[in-house]
Amino acid sequence: MALLFFFILAICTRPGLLESPSTVRLVGGSHRCEGRVEVEQDGQWHLVCDDDWDKNDVAVVCRELGCGAAKEALGGILYKPPPEKWQKFLFQNVNCSGIEDTLAHCEKDEDIIDCSLNEAAGALCEDADSPVFEEVRLADGPGPCKGRVEVKYQDQWSPVCKTGWNLKATKVVCHQLGCGRAILAQKYCNKATQGQGPIWPSQISCSGKEITLQNCTSEPWGKNNCTFDDHVWVECEDVFDLRLVGGDMPCSGRLEVLHKGVWGSVCDDGWGKKEDEVVCKQLGCGKSLSPSFKVRKSYGPGVGRIWLDDVRCSGEEQSLEQCKHRFWGYHDCTHKEDVAVICSE
Repeated sequence: MALLFFFILAICTRPGLLESPSTVRLVGGSHRCEGRVEVEQDGQWHLVCDDDWDKNDVAVVCRELGCGAAKEALGGILYKPPPEKWQKFLFQNVNCSGIEDTLAHCEKDEDIIDCSLNEAAGALCEDADSPVFEEVRLADGPGPCKGRVEVKYQDQWSPVCKTGWNLKATKVVCHQLGCGRAILAQKYCNKATQGQGPIWPSQISCSGKEITLQNCTSEPWGKNNCTFDDHVWVECEDVFDLRLVGGDMPCSGRLEVLHKGVWGSVCDDGWGKKEDEVVCKQLGCGKSLSPSFKVRKSYGPGVGRIWLDDVRCSGEEQSLEQCKHRFWGYHDCTHKEDVAVICSE
């Protein structure tokens, strides 16, 4: 009987979100409760097809996000930036009754999906209880990538409460501001770095995968007990200064990065075309020409510090500091392994 029960359970349990809890977000809207519907699974954000998408489906998304009542079912094509070309559809023909707690509990097709990127679903929720700030900044720090987290709402800047804040939220802020990797999330500020405006009256929690802080989950408006001793101070890596040296033109040569006022080289461990593309993009030098090993080595070895090693980019980054890499100065390389890049312009 036990074996029979196991067999029945095995063939009746359908793989999907109920076995692997998902996260839903709305992207590209004017606030976190409006935008293109995206669902996270296995660390990737996927799209929902708008076939049969209606207000009942939107009602479930709004409920899952704590965004009040559903206002309208929209096409995701309305929201910018558009989906990434690599994004895939996870659901088609979603059919919610409107009373489910999450999109994972609705009927839907997951196995055979035939949708194009311009058929992504969108949603607009009421968002009655959660006003959404318009801008984010790091205040009173030594530069734009370090400081006290503040958000702007109705022309007033407010510090953010430490409750619920973590390094994942810091990662989102660093990315949103065009800075490098998240280094520090400090849950207190000294007297010299305390803000003066009213504290943002909503707790913010992020998964670390959101595009902006506005896309993170917020608790209902006014639910915190923070004081001016509870501000958040974060630090991100500064934007890298790059240069290509040893070539006849500024868009070709051995790659060097500036750190603590000193130029140093980058080790070629794991370096490839995607990393080349990010460097060319950051320098405004067009596309990478993907030179051969022999051509790369024609620029000769560098001298002095080797600053970076094991750099890993997806190719979508706008600048090199947004790529993964070891800590500054940590490497197992010699200057014979210095990176060189040749761009098209």
